[in-house]
Amino acid sequence: MKPTSILEHNLLAGADGAIRRAGTRKPTAIVIGSGFGGLAAGIRLQARGYQVTVLEKLDAPGGRAYVHRQDGYTFDAGPTIITVPFMLEELWALCGKKLSDDVELRALDPFYRIQFDDGSYFDYSGDLAAMRTEVSRFCPSDLNGFDNFMAESDRCYKLGFEDLATVAFDTLGDLVDALPSMVKMRAWRSLYSMAAKHFKNDKLRIVMSFHPLLIGGNPFAVTCVYSLITALERKFGVHWAMGGTGALIKGLVGLLEGSGAQLRLDSEVREISCVPTAGGKPRATGVTLASGERLDADIVVSNADTAWTYRHLIAPQFRRHWTDRKIDNGRYSMSLFVWYFGTDRQYPDVPHHMMVLGPRYRELLNDIFKHHVLAEDFSLYLHRPTASDPSMAPPGCDAFYVLAPVPHLDSHTDWQAQAEPYRQAIADALDRKVMPGFQKHIATSLITTPQHFHDRLLSYKGAAFGLEPVLLQSAWFRPHNRSEDVDGLFMVGASTHPGAGVPGVLGSAKALESVVPDVASFAPSLAHRS
Repeated sequence: MKPTSILEHNLLAGADGAIRRAGTRKPTAIVIGSGFGGLAAGIRLQARGYQVTVLEKLDAPGGRAYVHRQDGYTFDAGPTIITVPFMLEELWALCGKKLSDDVELRALDPFYRIQFDDGSYFDYSGDLAAMRTEVSRFCPSDLNGFDNFMAESDRCYKLGFEDLATVAFDTLGDLVDALPSMVKMRAWRSLYSMAAKHFKNDKLRIVMSFHPLLIGGNPFAVTCVYSLITALERKFGVHWAMGGTGALIKGLVGLLEGSGAQLRLDSEVREISCVPTAGGKPRATGVTLASGERLDADIVVSNADTAWTYRHLIAPQFRRHWTDRKIDNGRYSMSLFVWYFGTDRQYPDVPHHMMVLGPRYRELLNDIFKHHVLAEDFSLYLHRPTASDPSMAPPGCDAFYVLAPVPHLDSHTDWQAQAEPYRQAIADALDRKVMPGFQKHIATSLITTPQHFHDRLLSYKGAAFGLEPVLLQSAWFRPHNRSEDVDGLFMVGASTHPGAGVPGVLGSAKALESVVPDVASFAPSLAHRS
């Protein structure tokens, strides 16, 4: 395997040398879950010198990026927006390969279309001139505010993403070190309030603050640091992986297995095994599968939902920080209702990514995030991958998914009873607003509800993104990449630091490298055990 730097070459050579001198095996790492975070962590750990086994509950890899195939249509279950290709390129480079050899990323223009309830729309792109034209269509006097908003989002990108996204926030000192940057960004403000400062037009305020909804956050509550997404998209673009997000998962699995790691499917973890230590934290020693099989490991990395990991996989006596009470009292993100469907004809006027907003905005988000009420109205994200990639559907056909943010399971919605009426209401709305008469062309259909997130993906309360990314549940206040409770246990994925979205999840795997022990530190103990 080709190292990516002289430093890494020396690190690996030193680790391998120590293990060879000890005359024993490599230290072992078990990764729970094969989403983007788990696969990225497995690749990075294998490159560090660990012998990695990734365990996946489902029958195929991907986690939230699972792929549904039905009646000739391909549906990506989860993330569909790729914004930071260099973070993927790093993983391929670790294995001495190029991302472009395995996956074609196609830049999209525009990034999104935001359609309002009155039928007006804003085409959102990375072209500043085109964006200024769009802003001027809604409110010419907001052009100066647009320039100032972009400058502020650039500052948040530099301070919040470049400087802090891969800091593990492992200690209080990490938080203290970050405080000057947080003050410079005035991170206590909500993103919507930042947009409202720069724009007079209500529609432009929505356009410039909707991004947190893509990662489980309420624009009226999450920190304005998330304005960095605007700058990140402009800097790196919004991309589609040809063949779907599943093509990226397939490529990552190839890197993982090609480096000598193992992926085991249909291998649900029932418990993370812990042992007490003299005067210190308990230590993770492996896992027990639902089948009863016991697997030992030197370290365990969970790409599962962190609340579920602590609440259901670790015995209460080993949790002094993440107690049941603390987990139950967390403020969790919304969930999602997703309808996947294919049509027997194409709709060329529908762009790749489209937001279809309902009659209410703030009030609807209050119902979802604060009141946990399933409202009669909704706002939608409509995804038409066949706009860029005909391979996702049979010839002459279109594949879609439409996603509605909904409250998590604290709403006590009976989704078995409500799923079909809710799907029909969404279909009727799309028929009126976007694709008249499309319902008679539906060729295949599949539904995911918040109950699915709980039962199939093991997300606490069915929340799709873990804890809501408000300021006091971000960075040091979010579940740490190195467990606060158990030595040898680490966290990656949407529900740990830095947060949800493909960049955040990949960043969690990179942040892990600063807190996971060097393999050479295991050599003496392994020699003693051999």
